Amino acid sequence: MADLVYIEYNFTVAPLQPASDILIAQLGEVGFDSFVENEEGVQAYILKDLWIEEKVKNVQILSNENFDISFNFKEIEQQNWNAEWEKNFEKIVVDDVCTVRAPFHEKPNTKFDIVIEPKMSFGTGHHETTHMMLQHILEHDFTGKSVLDMGSGTGVLAILAAMKNAGSVDAIDIDNWCYLNALENKERNNCSQINVFEGDVSLLKDQKYNIIIANINRNILLADIPAYAKCLTKDGILFLSGFYKEDIPVITEKCNEVGLKFEKNLEKNNWVAVKYVF
Repeated sequence: MADLVYIEYNFTVAPLQPASDILIAQLGEVGFDSFVENEEGVQAYILKDLWIEEKVKNVQILSNENFDISFNFKEIEQQNWNAEWEKNFEKIVVDDVCTVRAPFHEKPNTKFDIVIEPKMSFGTGHHETTHMMLQHILEHDFTGKSVLDMGSGTGVLAILAAMKNAGSVDAIDIDNWCYLNALENKERNNCSQINVFEGDVSLLKDQKYNIIIANINRNILLADIPAYAKCLTKDGILFLSGFYKEDIPVITEKCNEVGLKFEKNLEKNNWVAVKYVF
């Protein structure tokens, strides 16, 4: 993996919100897999092998007259990533109960202490969607439950589920670097009940889960919700995030088609994390 090359885009955004959130969502749809928000805008990363410059130029928000967005880009080598995170990655605390931190941060006094080395993987807890999914997990009983974390990124959600005594956790991500990173973070947090897989929804065949967590994006969720429903037990719970408040009706409609009903949602800066049940 050391020879992987990424393209780093530096976007200067005004006004920052909601433009930065919209930009991140739209860049995710064209292949960007990691983001760092800062006071001026967003740094975004895409594997050079997946990068098509014209696709980026045609991202919709870049031509929106309501926002002033400029950018430049450069190649970066994989081994530079850890240094970048050490400069930018600050620990977070969720509801005074759960800390997500890097190995170089001091050990906290919170009940749950998750240590991750994020590298190029998405899901550090800083983004609103990951933060809210952590809140959902904290609010629910995972003891003895079978859990699926779809689009697992760093594995942070799977790790918290394991720390809350889940019986077994499957963590799946389509990105090879996320797969390898989640394996590392699983070991780092001593979560032996987590099984990490590289792939997509096609891996879900005869599996059954009490709880499914999917923090991806609107379009992938709409395509995959029927597969999730088939894998859920009769009393199962589906937590979804990676989309905006305005997307709840279309997501809920798709869930209703497969027998899942809206129960509640969390909201942060127009991002949402929604709970559905049978």
